[in-house]
Amino acid sequence: MDFKHNISILGSTGSIGTQTLEVVRAYTGIRVWALSTYSNIGLLEKQAREFKPELVCVVDEKKAEELKIKLADTDIRVSGGIESLVEAATYPKARTVVTAVVGIAGLVPTIEAIKSGKDIALANKETLVTGGHIVTRLAKENNVRILPVDSEHSAIFQSLQGNPKKIKKILLTASGGPFFGKARVELEHITPQQALKHPNWNMGAKVTIDSSTLVNKGLEVIEAKWLFDVDISQIEVLIHRQSVLHSAVMYDDNGVIAQLGVPDMKLPIQYALTYPDRLPMTGNELDFSDYPDLTFEKPDTETFYAIELAKKAGREGGILPVIFNGSDEAAVDLFLKGKLSYLGITDEISRAMEKVANIQNPSVEQIAEADKYARELVYSRS
Repeated sequence: MDFKHNISILGSTGSIGTQTLEVVRAYTGIRVWALSTYSNIGLLEKQAREFKPELVCVVDEKKAEELKIKLADTDIRVSGGIESLVEAATYPKARTVVTAVVGIAGLVPTIEAIKSGKDIALANKETLVTGGHIVTRLAKENNVRILPVDSEHSAIFQSLQGNPKKIKKILLTASGGPFFGKARVELEHITPQQALKHPNWNMGAKVTIDSSTLVNKGLEVIEAKWLFDVDISQIEVLIHRQSVLHSAVMYDDNGVIAQLGVPDMKLPIQYALTYPDRLPMTGNELDFSDYPDLTFEKPDTETFYAIELAKKAGREGGILPVIFNGSDEAAVDLFLKGKLSYLGITDEISRAMEKVANIQNPSVEQIAEADKYARELVYSRS
């Protein structure tokens, strides 16, 4: 394989990060120069010894010191602290940065990577949710590509290839999560263990909970707005229980082009890393006979009203999407700790959005302040 590529991975020990490294294993032409984690130094050490990056970064500074000792027999440099994410994101030898950290922590490193001319393989939807107006402008100014890694946005991106971008609407699919079809009264006593059982995908805890509440789909609606330069009104969410049709585009002539595949993240990861090439892949071939029925229906936005909150945030813009995201992150944290009910997650998002006075075109500093405000508002009620 004569394919050559140089990458840095932010969040290499998470679900997307580990699957990215599976793709790297398949193609010796992909070289990893930097890896990062928040605190999982056990896995990061194994990754560092296998892939031999020049830099590894650990946000938890105490853990970074521990890793320095563990990797003392190597030439790998270990950096610590939140600022180390920027160091990994701007590493000179990397051409593309895979942003797979969870939450708003991905915003600043992504901005700095773009400023340094890196292409972005974007798996951190919060980056565009909270700072889309900044990130998309900088990407244009620096001639940087933002290549989506989320399966749905990758499907939309693939469906746009070779076609004039006269989009009538985007059809954004959702599995519906583990509680599809349930009424609100049936969700009053849901436990974290129940909410973490996603029917189709293996993801981290935060994303899995967000998928169950459909908050994740709301975040993806806002992300799609920025990625594909469409209005919120042009994005339609469809419940597709089989997770085979990953999303689609309807054009002005009502023709629909979709991307289908098994529920597997390695294909969208690989496509983001190798675009515009399509390289061979094994083990994920779609057999349509395994899926005799592909179903589609509208979401229940009364029970799962986070989607409507997200659309409101996306329409009004400013810091409202930041409030949506920050209050959700705090609420999910409390839910996982047994300090907030399942229904309380979306209720807390709604309450936080009602409290805020919106600010248009916020700076990075104002985004950080709004995020802090939203979290404190939710935590104050625990």
